[in-house]
Amino acid sequence: MRKLTKKKIKISPPLLISGSFLLLIFVGTLLLKLPAATTVPISWTDAIFVATSATTVTGLSVFDPGSVLTGFGEGVLLVLIQFGGIGLMAFAMAVLMMFRKKIGLQNRLYLKEAYSQYSFGGIIRLVKYILIFAFTAEGIGIVALTLYWIPEYGLADALHLSIFHVISAFNNAGFSLFPDNLVGQQSDPFVLLLLSTLFIVGGIGFTVVVDVFQKKGFRHWSLHTKLMITGTVLVNFLATVLVLVLEYDNSETIGKLPLFDKLFVSYFTGVTPRTAGFNVVDYGAMEDPTLLLTMILMFIGAGSASTASGIKLTTFIVVVLATISFLRSEREPEIFGRTLRIEIILRSLAITAISVLTVWLFLFLLAVTEDIPFLPLAFEVVSAFGTVGLSMGITGELSSIGELLVSVLMFIGRIGPLTLFFLLVKPKKEHYRYPYDQVFTG
Repeated sequence: MRKLTKKKIKISPPLLISGSFLLLIFVGTLLLKLPAATTVPISWTDAIFVATSATTVTGLSVFDPGSVLTGFGEGVLLVLIQFGGIGLMAFAMAVLMMFRKKIGLQNRLYLKEAYSQYSFGGIIRLVKYILIFAFTAEGIGIVALTLYWIPEYGLADALHLSIFHVISAFNNAGFSLFPDNLVGQQSDPFVLLLLSTLFIVGGIGFTVVVDVFQKKGFRHWSLHTKLMITGTVLVNFLATVLVLVLEYDNSETIGKLPLFDKLFVSYFTGVTPRTAGFNVVDYGAMEDPTLLLTMILMFIGAGSASTASGIKLTTFIVVVLATISFLRSEREPEIFGRTLRIEIILRSLAITAISVLTVWLFLFLLAVTEDIPFLPLAFEVVSAFGTVGLSMGITGELSSIGELLVSVLMFIGRIGPLTLFFLLVKPKKEHYRYPYDQVFTG
């Protein structure tokens, strides 16, 4: 008799990545609907919305987590944030490594795709570094913030608040247990500096962190690391200066604060859109130019293979470099003594184009379903796509359909529009090529 052989079912990396997030959202929704998770009953759409927001590390919420969620509910939120930020795949591989199980080629392929790597080499080592770095950074942050808050809140509450806010900050989630988010902390530079350092480090990209620690000196860093470090410093500096200038006399944001507090609040407000989501001012009272600046920063986002989303800073830099190269009639863009491959340029253009179309589509749908002014709605859409979590105060006004639409947008923003495209469209194998022809553009 012929032996029956089991045929292995191969799941594509985009499908597995998307499926892992959907699984977390599904489990999180069920847990948040349990009576033990909330102090008051919440609807299914509210549970789906908040579970999606936590899993995609966005931070948008239709209720105040500090007053509605119980200790169990806060725990569920933190687990979703941690798994969603660092990646469920990393924790799954960690369990396999703990039990000394062999990690096969297919699992390495999933990890390569999940952390935007170009090769399998060192992928398991990268996962180890990611987990060690994440827990070390969070541990240091929790200890520091707990010690700082003990005089004000006592040991138990200080530890409770520190654990929640540090994990939320490192994973760029933006959830807070304070009813006004971090507005009450706007005159506390220690809290703002600590949390902003955590979400900047968490959002700069794990590969960048590993590269910096392994190689001494700027000259030895990879091109990606150089672009991320210089780009982050430049963008954060410009954002801080612009927020300070634009909001300097706005009495409803930073206008009434002393100069030192203005500087710190401007810094925090300038860096939080990429893509932390904590707020120390009322975004509903901001000047229109500052809101537009914030939307641009939210759309760009932070680094690849990080806890942040958006189109990614390196994608934005590549598009800018390619544009400058075209205007200068240069064949290929160059930077830091390196030439960018055409594949990277086309990928960056595709990510940007699909992202713009996605934002426009969902803004159109929400404009149809919601009776909300355009600017706050546009701000909410970009915030959801960038998984930022900032809002002009309209999240609680969304209809059930609006909540579901924003939930889908947060999911797309977290897995990446290009991943969704590869999930829906089968790559075409070319065996022929049509002749070239001319198309007039511009």
